[in-house]
Amino acid sequence: QVQLVESGGGLVQAGGSLRLSCAASGRSFSSYTMAWFRQAPGDGRERVARISGGGSVTSYADSVKGRFTISRDDAKNTVYLQMNSLKPEDTAVYYCAAQSKGWAYVRYDYWGQGTQVTVSS
Repeated sequence: QVQLVESGGGLVQAGGSLRLSCAASGRSFSSYTMAWFRQAPGDGRERVARISGGGSVTSYADSVKGRFTISRDDAKNTVYLQMNSLKPEDTAVYYCAAQSKGWAYVRYDYWGQGTQVTVSS
């Protein structure tokens, strides 16, 4: 079992930055593929970034590419999402997720409670 707790959300003006953190409990964190999803009101859940176990591979949604960076610190059992050049359309609840079945697996077994990010224009 893995428990995930996000932090770092808040209100920021367009063009600003935020860094989200996701602290994980449980064993074998370094082997988990970790991801950040987001969901805006009335929209489906979108995967914005993911990082492989060990951190050697990352991928991003086109909507955030070049602005967001996902990273992980396995010594701290934590994954981060650095968000720069934020836009009002980035406003959403951001969720951290984990799965242990490998890079090609698209379903995530563990989810955090979410953290609100609001970008004002």
